[in-house]
Amino acid sequence: MPLLRAQHAQSAELVFVDDNPPAEALNGHACLTYAEFLKHSAGSKKVCLAIANSAIREKLALRCTSDGIGFVQARAHNVVEMDEVEIAEGAILSPFVTFTSNIKIGKHFHANLYSYVEHDCIIGNFVTFAPSVHCNGNVVIEDHAYIGTGAMIKQGLPGKPLVIGRGAVVGMGAVVTKSVPAGAVVVGNPARPKV
Repeated sequence: MPLLRAQHAQSAELVFVDDNPPAEALNGHACLTYAEFLKHSAGSKKVCLAIANSAIREKLALRCTSDGIGFVQARAHNVVEMDEVEIAEGAILSPFVTFTSNIKIGKHFHANLYSYVEHDCIIGNFVTFAPSVHCNGNVVIEDHAYIGTGAMIKQGLPGKPLVIGRGAVVGMGAVVTKSVPAGAVVVGNPARPKV
């Protein structure tokens, strides 16, 4: 909420939406059920899906889309975005995130504190970067991948990118030196499948 408050506090009413709100208010903002949110009198409604589980995030995105709810990007004021960076709807970009050049980012991407994406990368939909992820150039990260805190992904080659497969998990502090298959969990230095 702090990122959205910094961006929209003067122009929008900000609320939490949860199917089981923990309280009537949290950090000075009302907590509504989804049904209450849909009935709210606001003329325009948008959401930012701050849910770590990418499968749930996708399910909620589909639900919101079918109900005519749009998406808003939560973006820290100090995010660095260089040349030819495309970021699809619903991203959450924490403080000190950097994107260099010629990058495509999919829907509902989460980039936590101090993460970066270097040149010529393609990041899929519903991908999550924990804090301080280092994604070097010529890397493809497919949908629903989770990259753990402090992970480093070696640079791929033009025409032969390093690929992190769909739904793969890269563990905290892993050093990824080669492509990771879809659904795999890798840890360590160098990153290897978890056994």
